Amino acid sequence: MCGRFSLTVPPEEIREFLGFPEQPNFPPRYNIAPTQPIAVVMRGADGRHFTLMRWGLWPSWVKDPKDFPTLINARGESVAVKPAFRAAMRRRRCLIPADGFYEWQASGKGQKIPHLIRRPDGGPFAFAGLWETWMGAAGEEIDTATIVTTTANDKLKPLHARMPVVVAPEDFARWLDSDANPPEAVADIIRPAQGDFFEAFPISTRVNSVANDDPDIQTPLAEAATPPAEPRKKPPARKKKSDDDQMTLL
Repeated sequence: MCGRFSLTVPPEEIREFLGFPEQPNFPPRYNIAPTQPIAVVMRGADGRHFTLMRWGLWPSWVKDPKDFPTLINARGESVAVKPAFRAAMRRRRCLIPADGFYEWQASGKGQKIPHLIRRPDGGPFAFAGLWETWMGAAGEEIDTATIVTTTANDKLKPLHARMPVVVAPEDFARWLDSDANPPEAVADIIRPAQGDFFEAFPISTRVNSVANDDPDIQTPLAEAATPPAEPRKKPPARKKKSDDDQMTLL
């Protein structure tokens, strides 16, 4: 699954990577959480376009979102048939840029240890996404999106049984073009990433709080947790030798 992720690379790099004409201006985000705005690339009549959407899909038929769960993920195995996702899977697929995401591993000591998962070179990648426009009774419109997930690859299975679907650049056009490619034509894209695509390492529990959105939350735990060297202690003073020339212990 994917419940937090990051997008910190410069906007112009995302523009070049995903091939859309707009020049977005958004700050680096190290701890993107559900219900927050996320970057989304969708296909329009004149090509790809960048926009911001609420993370957590609301199907168009939902009457009151207060009574509906926050659908931040969609299981790839059933996304084409589940009522909440099947219309979006057929007509409204998108790409969600990221450069990292987080998973929590049980430690056996009660507290789970967060891990940062990213490309070894730190570069961007694109999640497979779906989007919908929800319309309220008063006429308001809210664009919402979700991330498609699949079974985890061998590297990430120790952290979680599932992982986000990552769309390869050569598949961007096929995933986005729902007119030419119905769900069955893109089913092969919904698969785990190659085993060497990501690296993963433990980080500070500061990421647990959405209020913490800074580079330090991505510092490897081994570095963040290394205590400063303690000053070398002097050996305890020894008592003078007794008259019988025997050492006495403190």
